[in-house]
Amino acid sequence: MHRIRAAATTEPGRLRSIGAVLAALLVLFGAVTAWQVADRKDSAVAVVDHSQPLSADAARVYRSLADANTSAASGFLAGGDEPRAVRQRYEKDIRDSAELLATAAANSDNSRSAQRQIAILNRGLPVYTGLVESARANNRQGLPLGGAYLRYADDKMRGELLPAARKLYTAETARLDSDYGDAKSWPFLAIGVGVLALGALGWAQRRNYRRTNRVFNQGLLGATAATVAVLVWLVGGHALARSGLGESEETGARSLQALNETWISALQARGDENMTLVARGGGAAYEDSYKKQMAAVTGSGKAGGLAHALSLADDPAGRSAVQAAEKSVTTWKERHAEARGKDNGGNYDEAVDMVIGAEKSTGESFDKVDDSLDKASGHEQGQFESAANDGLGWFSGLSIGAMVLAVLGAAAAVLGIGRRLAEYR
Repeated sequence: MHRIRAAATTEPGRLRSIGAVLAALLVLFGAVTAWQVADRKDSAVAVVDHSQPLSADAARVYRSLADANTSAASGFLAGGDEPRAVRQRYEKDIRDSAELLATAAANSDNSRSAQRQIAILNRGLPVYTGLVESARANNRQGLPLGGAYLRYADDKMRGELLPAARKLYTAETARLDSDYGDAKSWPFLAIGVGVLALGALGWAQRRNYRRTNRVFNQGLLGATAATVAVLVWLVGGHALARSGLGESEETGARSLQALNETWISALQARGDENMTLVARGGGAAYEDSYKKQMAAVTGSGKAGGLAHALSLADDPAGRSAVQAAEKSVTTWKERHAEARGKDNGGNYDEAVDMVIGAEKSTGESFDKVDDSLDKASGHEQGQFESAANDGLGWFSGLSIGAMVLAVLGAAAAVLGIGRRLAEYR
């Protein structure tokens, strides 16, 4: 013990201790950098490959269910002559919902909230489709009971399935926000260790200069250069990755969320419009809901609305699709007011034709809104993927590169100290 203490008080002993500390700091810097960068890269990969697709799928579940409900009401209003296209659209919506729920169940095992909503949807969907089939069968026979069955189905959809789909979408969107936060968080621990290592290297070189009057030690200079390179790469690479991910969130994910909310409101407004006629004079509540949903469609609130979606669209292609939807919504509202006038005036058949007819109907306007929102969403999805992949790309090679440079820096520091030790032999 005495010999160890004596060795530590000699200059060679001190140099060995300094070399060991410098090497340990540099290796620690590389290890912490590799760990924190890998952690953020994993979160960025989750954004691109997992949470954003799941959030988009959850929105599609909601839209498919709402559209199925709208199609069921449209087919019912057509009576025994239900158009084949309407029937096929309903069946496709139900099939898509079931497939998307299966995918969500396979990928949401870490979210109890999502699993609960998926279970509710899986239980309730067959019940809903059974009620719709009963309504359709009675309607073909001209029995008034068909309307009652369809209202039960609509209540099932609005009271159970759509709220569960909304909660599923909210849960998946929250997971997306969490992954964004993890991916974009600064690696302060790695930066702190790097600054500490750089400070220690500076101190060691200053000490070397004061004791030997030599300005440069090539080994310590090499270690300093490696440390600076890792620090610059870490800060610069993370800043660029953060910028790309931020752009994907601002121009892609948030735009998609606004469009999804608007799309959902438009689908629900269309369902309300149809159910107002199905209720035959007892649809005041549906009409009130229609007005509320249409206000959400045209609104500018942060949750959604065409005005808000337009404010988030950052290029002509995205703006033109939203503007086309706005134009179609204006026509839809005008035609709806005319159809309500016909119905309130006792011209029920004319009102039905103005709602589900092939030409100059509210259904035609709704289809144009639907197509425009689909186009806008596809464009924003492409923007999200491009920006997110660019951001993710800046993490590539950083973990391994940092570790390699740190080890090389540690080796250089040891060699530099070894040069000084050789002078004592």
